[in-house]
Amino acid sequence: MTNILDDYALMSPLRHRNTWLKLVIVCFGLLVGVSSTSPITPLFIALCMSFTTIALGRAPLKLYLKLLLAPVGFALTGVIIIAFFSGSGQELLSFELAGYLFSVRADGLELALLVLSRSLSGMCCLYFLALTTPMIELFAVLKASRFPESFIELSMLIYRYIFVFLDMALSIRYAQTVRLGYSNFRRSIHSLGMLASTLFVRSWEQGDKLFLAMNSRCYDGKMTLFEVQRPVGAIELLLTSAYFLSVLALFYFTRNISIV
Repeated sequence: MTNILDDYALMSPLRHRNTWLKLVIVCFGLLVGVSSTSPITPLFIALCMSFTTIALGRAPLKLYLKLLLAPVGFALTGVIIIAFFSGSGQELLSFELAGYLFSVRADGLELALLVLSRSLSGMCCLYFLALTTPMIELFAVLKASRFPESFIELSMLIYRYIFVFLDMALSIRYAQTVRLGYSNFRRSIHSLGMLASTLFVRSWEQGDKLFLAMNSRCYDGKMTLFEVQRPVGAIELLLTSAYFLSVLALFYFTRNISIV
């Protein structure tokens, strides 16, 4: 059985905290991280969000690092390009490759580090939300925010069936693999076509079954969605205020600080 992010969010102790408060913390981290002119503040936000997700949210460290690995890989690719092809000032590193001179300058490296820290900060904020808040509670928040009901219902069904069909596709692929369906290129193409056609037919059948099931439960075009009321405690308010003040103070005092 493969756990998805929602499974970890359902098991997290922070799941029982106020969803609106978590959204405010995430939005605050994203806005301050993007607005910061020094890499120090975004790195501090990333550190705080990671600590909260792992230590208080009980997210497995191995899973967290694995989740960070893919987006960090993309960010590093862009950062390397920025470091080599932008900026001016003092030359820190240079070498010649295939007749072309590549050099890293102080401003370019500073900008690259700022972009990397902002990306890391944003990713940690979003993983904090994803690993501590089940999607059903985020949908309830969207409904309370008066988003169109059709948009919310479609989002819920799409989110639910992504994983249903993913699980089905993996099962079919496993069955094909044990029957040597991917032993060579020709068989792989044939098996992939079979997988796609079977998945399409199963999707159609699941849609019919879902429609019948919803009608049998008196579906009238609206899906009931309840928002659990969780008041914000004094300790949570105190810790959040301390975090906000620390970030804002760091944002102000490091706005002109360069780390290169």
